[in-house]
Order: sequence, then structure tokens, then C-alpha cells
Amino acid sequence: MNILVWISGWVDSAVTAYLLQQQGHRVVWGFMLNYLEEGNPECTTKQDLESFYQVCSFLNIPYEVLDFRKEYEEKVLNYIYEGYLKGITPNPDVLCNSEVKFKLFLDEALLMGYDMIATGHYAQIENMDGEYELHRGLDPAKDQSYFLAWLNQFQLSKALFPIGGMEKTQVRELAKKIGLPNAERKDSQWLCFVGNVSMSDFLQDKIGQKPWNILLEDGSIVGHHTGAYQFTIGQRRGIGLNFQAYVIDVNVADNTVVVSKDPADEKLHRSTFPLKAVSRIHEEPRFPMNAWCKVRYRQDLQECTIEKKDNQIVVQTKTPQKGVPNWQICVMYAWEKGDTVMGCGEITQ
Repeated sequence: MNILVWISGWVDSAVTAYLLQQQGHRVVWGFMLNYLEEGNPECTTKQDLESFYQVCSFLNIPYEVLDFRKEYEEKVLNYIYEGYLKGITPNPDVLCNSEVKFKLFLDEALLMGYDMIATGHYAQIENMDGEYELHRGLDPAKDQSYFLAWLNQFQLSKALFPIGGMEKTQVRELAKKIGLPNAERKDSQWLCFVGNVSMSDFLQDKIGQKPWNILLEDGSIVGHHTGAYQFTIGQRRGIGLNFQAYVIDVNVADNTVVVSKDPADEKLHRSTFPLKAVSRIHEEPRFPMNAWCKVRYRQDLQECTIEKKDNQIVVQTKTPQKGVPNWQICVMYAWEKGDTVMGCGEITQ
């Protein structure tokens, strides 16, 4: 097959291309240019490009550079700004996958005559007689099915995840064994395609500072901030106070942030999650049903029930979840084994 492999400059996509090359496929690398600060020598896109060219040369794989900067700003960056300005916490990584990697990149690949695309995601796709299932990656510490839950049947049918059945340590070991130049490059913990910058600094650069007060529930002023839009429900780090506090309310309209000293504050916990903008990988199941879910990426699967009330999907977790803001993504997994993604939705009031 002719396969366009999305490469980020990191070891996962490099090993992905190597494995497909060894299987006899015609492999071409595709680098998505989504964000670039021309005057910033520390811009991580430049570092990614350097790593990309090194690996291309090492494996002797041809490449394409696809410039999606305009589309990325429209679909992802504006989504981030608008979300925070409304006092809600968006999840750009999920949108980036469904609208950029598996939409723009996939569409471009098909127009160029490729049969499939491949990425270095830690997830697995299974073809069940023409219906595609998305499964969790073998490595529980690296599983990325949460970020892929918005994909549809067509997108899954055109995607390959060659390292989804491997553990990260195996990927690194293989990269070292074959001598990949980026074998030791540390994993990215950065904002998708933007780079080594905190979300707070990133937002301030675009929106500016709006100094005002941090309050306790009784209205007493305990500190100050540079913009309520930078805070999210449940936040406990980076608040800037001389005591441990937890954000329990953010009001962007009056620019106030309310915190609690109590980690058990009832405003921090919830177990009912109405969803909007629900995306299903398969046909709608019968409700109510037992299932598993995640309301944030880095958490274990949570036991839950899923119902449909007044034409809205509602997820009820067995155990209350702490600090979950609106607009975060709730991903639902099938009850059997808990490794098959059913779909996802945005958490609302």
C-alpha cells in the first residue's frame, strides 16, 4: 500500500514509519506545519523539523511538508481562545486529532493518491467485518484512545497505528537497536504543535493581562491574578497563593476566581455528567447501560452508567470525580474488558 505517515519528529512516528517500511509498504513521510514563530529561535517547530529531516535521511524515506497554519489557527487556536474567554476549559488535543490529523491531513493524503495514513498513536484499530473498532493501546501508561475518541468509521478505516500493540519501552529499544537519530528524544509534554510554553503564558500573549482578585467563598480577598480566563475548576497548582487552595469557581464576566482551602469541598466533586456534541463510533446502543468512562486523560477507567434523558446522553459515575470543568471530554468505553471506545462528548452543566 501507499501510506503517508504523519511524523512529528518524535520517536513514535519514526518507529511507525520503520515498521511499515519493513512490511514492504511504500512509505512517505508527511510533516504538518501547523504553527511557526519565525523570529523565535526556541520555536519547537524548528526543532521538530530538524529531527524530521534527520530521520528522513537515516531511513531514506521521501517526504512532504504540508502547510496547515491557517487552518490550525481557525480550527484549534481560536477554539482555545474562545473557550477560555467563556470561562470553560477546552481540550485542544482531541479536536486537533479529529479536525487536523484525521481530517486535513487525511483528506490531503487521499487527494495525493495515498491509500492510508499512519501515525504513532498508542491505540489499536480492529476491523470487524467492515465495522471498525477503536481499542486502547497495549501500554496503559501511554494509551491515547482518549484523544482519538472523536474519530468516525471512515477515519478509522483509513488509519493505521502500527505501535498500538507495543509498549513504549519496546518502541525505544527498537529505535536504539536500528540507530534512529531521535531514539533518545524525550516525549513532548507541550501544547499540541505550539511547543514548550505554559497555557497561561500562551493565553496571556494573545489575550493580555486582566488583573483582579482571588476570593474565598465568603468574599474575602486572598490574592490577585492576571486574568480569570487562565484558571480552571479543580486547579490546585499555579494559583499564586501562600497556602494550598483549589479553584471552585471562575467568573470571566466579572474577572473573579473563587478558591477553597478544603480538598473535600463539595463544589469540587461531581458524579453526573450531561454531554453535548456526542460523537459515536458505532450506532447508538440501548440505554440505560453499564460502561466505563474517563473524564480526563490521565486517570483510570471509571465505572459508570449511561442514560438518555430528554434526548441528552448523561453519564453517572459510581465514584464522584474531582475538579472536572465543563467542556472537558468524557470518553465512554464498552463494559466488556473496558478497552473498546464507544464514543465521547463534551461535558456540560
